[in-house]
Amino acid sequence: MRRIIPVFLLIPATALAADLPVREVILYKSGVGYFARSGQLAPGEGARLDFKATDMNDVLKSLTVADDSGTPIRGLRYDSSLPLEQKLADFPFAIADGQKLSGFLDKLRGARVELKSAEGTLAGTIMSARLIAGDEKQPEREQLILLLDSGDLRTVDLAAVSSLRFPDPKLQAQLKDYLATVAQSRSKDQRSVYIDSSDAKARKVSASYMIPQPLWKSSYRLLFGANDEATLEGWAIVDNTTGDDWTSVHLAVVSGRPVSFISKLYEPFYVQRTTADVENAYAQAPVVYEGANGTQPYASMKMAPPPPPGASAPGTAADANGFFRPSVASTVTAETQTRELGDLFEYRFAAPITIHKNESAMLPFLQQKIAARKLLIYSESYGQNPMSAAELTNNTGKTLDGGPITVFEAASYGGEALMNTVKSGDKRLISYAVDLGTRVGTAEDSGDEHLLEVHANRGVITTKSSERETKTYTVRNVDAKPKTLVIEQPIIEGRKLVSPKPAETTATAHRFEVKLGPGATARFEVVEESSDTSTITVSNFTPDLLVTYVSQKAISNAGRKQLQQIIDQKGRVAGVNESIQQTRSEMEDATQAETRLRQNIATLNSVSGQQDQVQTWSRDLAAQEVQYTRLRDQTASLDKQKAALEAELNDMIAKLEF
Repeated sequence: MRRIIPVFLLIPATALAADLPVREVILYKSGVGYFARSGQLAPGEGARLDFKATDMNDVLKSLTVADDSGTPIRGLRYDSSLPLEQKLADFPFAIADGQKLSGFLDKLRGARVELKSAEGTLAGTIMSARLIAGDEKQPEREQLILLLDSGDLRTVDLAAVSSLRFPDPKLQAQLKDYLATVAQSRSKDQRSVYIDSSDAKARKVSASYMIPQPLWKSSYRLLFGANDEATLEGWAIVDNTTGDDWTSVHLAVVSGRPVSFISKLYEPFYVQRTTADVENAYAQAPVVYEGANGTQPYASMKMAPPPPPGASAPGTAADANGFFRPSVASTVTAETQTRELGDLFEYRFAAPITIHKNESAMLPFLQQKIAARKLLIYSESYGQNPMSAAELTNNTGKTLDGGPITVFEAASYGGEALMNTVKSGDKRLISYAVDLGTRVGTAEDSGDEHLLEVHANRGVITTKSSERETKTYTVRNVDAKPKTLVIEQPIIEGRKLVSPKPAETTATAHRFEVKLGPGATARFEVVEESSDTSTITVSNFTPDLLVTYVSQKAISNAGRKQLQQIIDQKGRVAGVNESIQQTRSEMEDATQAETRLRQNIATLNSVSGQQDQVQTWSRDLAAQEVQYTRLRDQTASLDKQKAALEAELNDMIAKLEF
């Protein structure tokens, strides 16, 4: 039987790196999770961590590694992000899919090779290799032509060769790296980080890192019992999408919003370099000198010290009393140890958790009595019926992560609500059903506008006016039991609440409490005031408009006196201006009369016997000239008087202030 030697058998097998099991998982609300791995490595054994390609940026940003043997870890290797074709292009040979051994050996012409067959051992240099096509009488054959050390050429039938090796260690290393690169590319989505052997003895290695993870979710049950005593149960919904089983891991979930982002550290970046021509045989890179921006020496720029070797990640060390403390007993016991981490809050599960890959789990993290008050809540957007609600005061001593709440009343389903994260000591309103036993109607009424304030400065009057609006709520309780209604009225920009005082105010609404008796009707009024501010330049005011301002009670006596002076001055200016207009009208009449006299005189000068009439018109023309001159001088005098009065008026306006 003919024997074919696969190409991969030419390379010696390499030891596999050990996997480090997951020991601890902490899930956050920012789309990432903290993972801690550790394991015992045999002497000379390395470790491998497998990740999705999309996770590598976060891994390179957060990975920490510790070795308990005391030998420092000097670096890590990881799979490149380059495409397989680009990685293989650097090798001096290529192995195509389904390639024959002869085709591969033909690409290694000049390489030394050692062969073993039934005839013995044969060594030489490869000249060529070929595949001889078969026919009906003889199958295809692979042959290798060697140059022996003796100088002879020998044709070797590869089917008779039992083993083949390359004595050149460099070529062996290249082949091993080539096949390792091909093997790594089988999973396009997987990348590995390698912790190489750093000691000849057994040791324990741990690694921790952050990678993208689905947000863990909270789900609550609010159970009202006798006398409306309330119990809150909290469940954490956790998804394992990592591709690894979480077997007996220490699991914690953290409420809060830490900052998290992606920094592209995995993809190589290249810089466009300048090509510099040299003038002699010695290559020298170009030098660019930059100007100084200060005199502070570089030695004063101290770097922060690196963390000590083997230091654990923040938030992972146990306290002196251990992680776990049992909670209130129930059919499903919620056993968690809680603690604040700055603005974050951690729930750590007491017992180790097992979640297989591509599975999810519901884990109880809270079961406690909670201060709760049943009431109704109403906003105009609800229509005519308010919502059944509860006011929850977080007296659990823990942060309650936001999530849906299913409400049960007397062991019956009551409805569902949604709650944002509530810190310890804070309180929230939740609504979970429509209360059909209460109806609410609303009516609005607007009052008259009132001038509140009038101020003047440098000729500009600023007025502030207000208008009151009243919203009346008419509430009818048709049930035979008392109720407490919370009316939530939105805060409108520009409006100020006058009455009544709210029970509490949020960023967007005022809340008022109304007590409702059995079968009773109540009216509740909310009065708000809106204000408007306007500015007007006094120089544009007519005296009549200024008079209306003088009569306003909101103006001080000093301001009223200043405005009256301005009104009087405007009257003087108007009087002089009226005289100027009258005088200019008379000048226009005089000019027209002179024009008619000159035309008449010119006509009669050529007619005999009309000299007396011409003399009469000439005397009239002279009198008109005297009148025109008088009017012109009077107009000039009035213009000067008006300019002086306007200057005084402008000075009054500029000094106006109250």
